[in-house]
Amino acid sequence: MPRPFPFELLAPPDPLTLRLPPAAHPFPGVRLLRAVPYGVLDGGRPLELDLWLPDDVPRPRPVIVFVHGGAWRQGLRDDMGPFMRDPEPGPFARLAAAGFAVACVDYRLSGEAVFPAQLDDLRTALGWLHARSGELGTDSSRTVLWGASAGGHLAALTALADPAGTAAVPPVRGCVVWYAPTDLGALAEDCPPGRFDPGSTTSFEALLLGGAPDAQPALVAAASPAKRAGPGSPPFLVLHGTDDTLVPVAQGRRLAAALRAAAVPVDFREIEGADHLWVGIEEDRITECFLTSLRFARSVTAGPVQGGAEDDRQGDGER
Repeated sequence: MPRPFPFELLAPPDPLTLRLPPAAHPFPGVRLLRAVPYGVLDGGRPLELDLWLPDDVPRPRPVIVFVHGGAWRQGLRDDMGPFMRDPEPGPFARLAAAGFAVACVDYRLSGEAVFPAQLDDLRTALGWLHARSGELGTDSSRTVLWGASAGGHLAALTALADPAGTAAVPPVRGCVVWYAPTDLGALAEDCPPGRFDPGSTTSFEALLLGGAPDAQPALVAAASPAKRAGPGSPPFLVLHGTDDTLVPVAQGRRLAAALRAAAVPVDFREIEGADHLWVGIEEDRITECFLTSLRFARSVTAGPVQGGAEDDRQGDGER
């Protein structure tokens, strides 16, 4: 009599125990683990992250989790924006050279799943990074979220959703938000007349939410970081261009005001003359936005590390 087939072997491997891929060394002192699965979805593609690590460090390093933009509809996990693509080494290698582990994460786009799937994915990524921190040589208790545009929206939501952390995910130490929508219910008011229609079912926001924003106010509020700020939330750095024609600077102001009202530390900076993606300003000013964000990440992750040692000071990663 034939033995029954061991159907358990058809189950996907558990990302929490899956062997890590071999590391590349794209720049001196930096290791890169590309396309590491952190989540396996039933009926969907595996979710992956790229992990940039400083090489030969003797103690756990703080973590930056970068969340890409693309109107929740497109985008690449390792893309910080068009003006950050050409310099070598790139921004993630520079952050690693400055002493951070950097995880560039995938999440389900709006063509794959509607909100809050994206928030669930980022929580899963944080849980994976925490569970494997000993193996990776990282300190997940010193994690900063950093996102641009739609990624800034998701980073802010993730930072505000569970400010005290959970058993599987420690609280994050801070959040960097670049030119992000923060109050979806106020977009019609903040945009020029006729630019945003809250009754549309085809806007990027409607595609994220699974329907017209004005038909689901409770979901709009749940998906708006400016409505989620509360006591105990981590510090924020919010950078937004004054001339942003895609996401008005009023959206950055709304998040900053909500954080201040909740007594949450926030450094809000309006970047004079900058449009979305930092269009319209000089390269040195874009570099300063990056370095300002790096200095913020360093400031909120300074102090005792997991295990009790004191964090050392690194340079700004400029080469």
